Amino acid sequence: MRIPTYGIFSGTLSLSMLLLLSSPLTLHAFRCGDGLVSVGDSKGRVMIECGKPTLKEKVGDKETRKKGTGTKTKGAKTTKTVEQWTYNCGKDDFIYVLTFEGGKLVKEATDGRGRGASECKGRN
Repeated sequence: MRIPTYGIFSGTLSLSMLLLLSSPLTLHAFRCGDGLVSVGDSKGRVMIECGKPTLKEKVGDKETRKKGTGTKTKGAKTTKTVEQWTYNCGKDDFIYVLTFEGGKLVKEATDGRGRGASECKGRN
């Protein structure tokens, strides 16, 4: 049995699929208990939602320079501290590494399987 397709519906569906597949999906979120933290959140918000990390370490500084207004003018230099917070969510989950620059969450990644009991808020 063939299901009829209608020009407007199939065109809209095709356009929607094209837009979905062509746009980069860079939204990451880390679930902590009943809350979520995502890129752009402050260290304070992450601490409130997720609790104390298993490990906190400063991994470096990131320097940026704003563009000047003239050809010989240098802009102001700013330095942001880069920190990584690691959460071991136990043997049935992953180890999550949250990277902060200047106090803001910029990246969430996994670093293999967790070990032992979960140290993540809301994950047993």
